[in-house]
Amino acid sequence: MIFIVMLLGLILGLVLGFVLNITYPTEYSFYITMGLLAAMDSVLGAARSYMEGKYNNLIFISGFVVNALLAGVLVYLGDRLGVPLYYAVILVFGGRLFQNLAVIRRLALDRYLTKKNTEENKK
Repeated sequence: MIFIVMLLGLILGLVLGFVLNITYPTEYSFYITMGLLAAMDSVLGAARSYMEGKYNNLIFISGFVVNALLAGVLVYLGDRLGVPLYYAVILVFGGRLFQNLAVIRRLALDRYLTKKNTEENKK
């Protein structure tokens, strides 16, 4: 159920993003990109934990907000110090994205194969 709500929220957000003409200064584009990377990591982490039967809404919401803020703060500090700290954001959250996606894929394949085997055993 929660997965369907998350999917509907994602679709609604995409539709609103394309329909509404919202602009922001180009100076913020890097911060927004890193925040989106962190947010996508949180969403995939939530999907993974849901598939594992460990989903907790409080953990998801707090992780979503904290990860996005951390990404923005690291990019901001890097800009102020003249150090490319955004590489840390890309490395950590990008790596976790692929890791979560790999686990989700494995869980989905395990469920599919288990369902297929039980159907074959019934025949």
